[in-house]
Amino acid sequence: MLSRLGALLQEAVGAREPSIDLLEAFVEHWKGITNYYIESTDENTPAKKTDIPWRLKQMLDILVYEEKQQAAAGETGPCLEYLLQHKILETLCTLGKAEYPPGMRQQVLQFFSKVLAQVQHPLLHYLNVHRPVQKLLRLGGTVPGSLTEKEEVQFTTVLCSKIQQDPALLTYILEKGRVALKARENLLLLVSVASQAAATYLVQSSPCCPAIVEHLCQLYQSLPSSLDPADIAALEGISWRLPSAPSDEASFPGKEALAAFLGWFDYCDHLITEAHTVVSDALAKAVAEKLFVEILQPQLLHVSEQSVLTSTALLTVMLRQLRSPALLREAVAFLLGMDQQPAASEDSPRTLCAHLIRHCDHLSDEISIATLRLFEELLQKPHEQIVRSLILCYLEGRPYVARGSPEPESYEDTLDLEEDPYFTDSFLDSGFQPSAKPPPAPATNPDGKTAVTEIVNSFLCLVPEEAKTSAFLEETGYDTYVHDAYGLFQECSSRVTPWGWPLAPPPLDPHEPEQPFFEGPFLQMLFDRMSRILEQPYSLNLQVTSVLSRLALFPHPLIHEYLLDPYTNLAPGCRSLFSVLVRVIGDLMQRIQRVPQFPGKLLLVRRQLMGQVPGEQLDHQTFLQGVVVLEEFCKELAAIAFVKFPPHSPHLHLSKPREGHV
Repeated sequence: MLSRLGALLQEAVGAREPSIDLLEAFVEHWKGITNYYIESTDENTPAKKTDIPWRLKQMLDILVYEEKQQAAAGETGPCLEYLLQHKILETLCTLGKAEYPPGMRQQVLQFFSKVLAQVQHPLLHYLNVHRPVQKLLRLGGTVPGSLTEKEEVQFTTVLCSKIQQDPALLTYILEKGRVALKARENLLLLVSVASQAAATYLVQSSPCCPAIVEHLCQLYQSLPSSLDPADIAALEGISWRLPSAPSDEASFPGKEALAAFLGWFDYCDHLITEAHTVVSDALAKAVAEKLFVEILQPQLLHVSEQSVLTSTALLTVMLRQLRSPALLREAVAFLLGMDQQPAASEDSPRTLCAHLIRHCDHLSDEISIATLRLFEELLQKPHEQIVRSLILCYLEGRPYVARGSPEPESYEDTLDLEEDPYFTDSFLDSGFQPSAKPPPAPATNPDGKTAVTEIVNSFLCLVPEEAKTSAFLEETGYDTYVHDAYGLFQECSSRVTPWGWPLAPPPLDPHEPEQPFFEGPFLQMLFDRMSRILEQPYSLNLQVTSVLSRLALFPHPLIHEYLLDPYTNLAPGCRSLFSVLVRVIGDLMQRIQRVPQFPGKLLLVRRQLMGQVPGEQLDHQTFLQGVVVLEEFCKELAAIAFVKFPPHSPHLHLSKPREGHV
C-alpha cells in the first residue's frame, strides 16, 4: 500500500514539474521585457531589432503549450493565471501606446491577435483582458494609413471571429460610452483606409460583415412586438455616436431597445458609406439579405395587422436614416424589385411592391396610413429608379394625351363639364357655382406650355366659394403654400439634378399607343383614394395628399404635364389628377345640399382642426373635414405649379397674388 501511494505521489510531482518549468520560463521572458525598459538607454532602436519580439513569441508558445497540457484537466494553467493576475496585457497596451521602442505598437497588436486566436480558453470575459482590448481598439486608427494598418485589421478580424462564435462578447468589446465610440470609430476608419487586398480579405476570409449584420438582426428581433407605430415614427435624433434615446422625449415601452437597434443600423449605414467598395457592397448585400428579405419581408406580408403595422413603421424609419448609396440601392431593389417594366392593370400582386401598394388601400386605415408614409419617405431618397418604377415608366410616350384631335379652344372644351354626369343642368341651376368664371383659352408659352397663371387659377378656382373657409382665418392663405413649396421644390430639384431629366416633354407621336393608357398601380391607388376624400378619415386624407404633393414636386415634364396641367387633352378613358378633383368637386356640390347650415358647420370644423375651439362630434364630420383638406390641397397644388414654372419666363408674374387668383 505504501509503495503504491509513493508511486502516485511521484507521478503527481512528475506531472507538475513541467508546469513549474513553464511558469519560470514565462516569468523570465516577461521580466526580460520589463528589464529592457529599465536598462536600455537607446530610444531610437526599433522594437523589431530588440529581443522583445522573440520574448513575446516565447510567451505565446508557452501559453499555447501549457493549454494543451492542461486540456485533459480543464483547468487554467499557471502561466495564463500569471498573465491575468499581473495585468500583463494592460502593461503591454500602455507600452504600445507609448510607441517605445519605435514599432512597439505593432508588436503588441500582433501579440494580442495571436493570444486571442490561439488560446482556446475564453479570455474576453476577464476584466484584465477585455479592458486592454478596448484600450487597444481606441489606439488604432489615430493616423490614416499608419504603419500598423495591417496589424489593426488582423486584430479586428480576430475580435469579429470571437464575436461570431459568442455574440454575447460584443457587450464586453463595444460597451456604451467613450470606449464603444472609439472602437466603432476605429473600425470605421479601418474599413475606409483598407487597400483592395485588405478589403477582399475582410469580406472573404473574416467574419467581420456577418458579425456586424448578425448583431443588427439580433437587435431587431429583440424589439417588443407591441411597439406603437406612432412611437416609432416620433423617435428621432438616434445616431451611432449617441445610440441612447434623447432624455427629453417621452418614454414608452421598448424605447431603449428601439434606440439600440436604430443606433446600430445607423452605424452599419455609416460603415457602408465610408468603407472600401468591396466591403461596402458585401455589407449592404448582407443587410438586405439577412434583415430585409429574411426578417422584414415575412412580417410585411403577414396576416397579422400588428405585424404589418410595426414592420412598416420600422422600415420607414430605417429609410429615413439611410444615407449610403449602396444600402439605398439594396433597399430599392428589395422594395420595388429589379424589373422596371410597367405592370399591367390586371396583374396580380406578385411582388412586394404590389403588396405594399395594396396596403395603401387596406381595410385598416392605420395600415394604409403607415404604408403611405413608407412610400412618401421612399420618394425623398436620391434614387431615380424609385420615380421611374412607380410613375415615369407609365407616362413615357405620353399615352395619356389624345391623338389626332385639335387643341382645345377653351377651358370648358378641355373639361367637358356639360357632358360630365356630375354637372347636370339641374345641378348647375341649384345656385352653387365654381368660385370664378372659367378663363378663356389658356395662354401658352412659345414652347407650347400652358401659362402658369392659367394653371394656378385652375386649381385655386376649383373649390366653390360656398365650400371655402380659409378666407375667414389668418395664416391659411395661398402665400404660405408658395413659401413652403419653393423650399421643397429647390430641395427636390437639387436631389434629381444628376439624373439629367429633360426640360420639355418629347414630341407627341401621332400614332395611337399599342395599349390603352394605364397610370400604373401606384397612381391608380392614389387617384382612387383621392376620389374618396370626402368619405375618408382626416388623417388618411392628409397622408394621401402629402404623397401626391411629393410627386407633383418632381421637375420632370411628364409628371408636370400629367399631374399639374389641367389643359392636357386627355385620351378617351384616361384620368388625371385634375380630372379626379373635378369629379370630387361635383360630388361635393351635390352633398352640400344635404347638410343643414353647411357654411357654419364647415367653419366650425376648420377651427376644430386648427385647435381654436374644442373638438366636438358633429353630423357629417368626416365629410366636412374632407372639404377642408380638399380646399387646402388645391391651394398646395397651385403653389407647386407656381414655383415650378421657370422664373425667366415672361409669363411668370411675381407680384403678390390675391387670394383665389394669381
